[in-house]
Amino acid sequence: MSDDILSRPGLETTTPAIPPVRPEYERPLEPLAETKSEEALPIYQRFWQYAWLRKSLILICLALLWEIAANLQGNELLLPSFTASMKALVEDISNGIIPSRAVTSLEVLIKGYAAGVVLAFVLTSLAVSTQIGRDLLSTLTSMLNPLPPIALLPLALLWFGLGQGSLVFVLIHSVLWPLALNMYTGFTGVPETLRMAGRNYGLRGLRYVLLILVPAALPSIIAGLKIGWAFAWRTLIAAELVFGASSGKGGLGWYIFQNRNELYTDRVFAGLIMVILFGLLVENVLFRQLEQRTVAKWGMTR
Repeated sequence: MSDDILSRPGLETTTPAIPPVRPEYERPLEPLAETKSEEALPIYQRFWQYAWLRKSLILICLALLWEIAANLQGNELLLPSFTASMKALVEDISNGIIPSRAVTSLEVLIKGYAAGVVLAFVLTSLAVSTQIGRDLLSTLTSMLNPLPPIALLPLALLWFGLGQGSLVFVLIHSVLWPLALNMYTGFTGVPETLRMAGRNYGLRGLRYVLLILVPAALPSIIAGLKIGWAFAWRTLIAAELVFGASSGKGGLGWYIFQNRNELYTDRVFAGLIMVILFGLLVENVLFRQLEQRTVAKWGMTR
């Protein structure tokens, strides 16, 4: 019976076909073109990669425009030239006037800035830990953040008198609210996986904030520190321009105010240049070093 079935047409068994074997061969590599694999950049392109050089060129162009505009104006009282302002700056630095005024301003600035940073950290830590802290931060920032710091200066003078206390109070107000908002935004943006990892390690309270939230939110914190520094610096100069010296000593704002009253416009611009130089120094040296040693080193920013 089985032989019968196998003998029917169309039911014959077939062996599988063996695939053809292709011959092996080696293809010689084509010679490379007569060019170097690495070419040195032109010298101007290599120098252009340095940020400090590009910024220096921008400052030089601004100084040239200032010099041209002053020469076209032809009135040293209204707009002194860049060279005249730099000459006045060098003279007052060499005789010690500007350094003493700058030290006075920086002393007040450091006190107010440090106190504002500490208060912002405490307030934000309460906000991320408790519901009442969140409500407190939201309410206070909505009320006080839009309030200009100079508007509080009359009250500060009544409460603390003509001294550093009134300036420190105004500086704390200018630093506290923008920094607290940036810190809170950074804390709330921390991924949930990092939060869970911190809780799994048993971190609670201040250790949880310092070891988990602060490193993860450091880009926002540094941005808040920059904003707070800028607000504090310009608030201090404006406050010194409003009521002058504090505790018998005046800072850079008082230096500008005095020279404006005596119509020494070149020295007014010298004081403004000094204020700008301090801003550039803090921004491009202190904060840049902080970023490179933290968030840039950790790969958190481009």
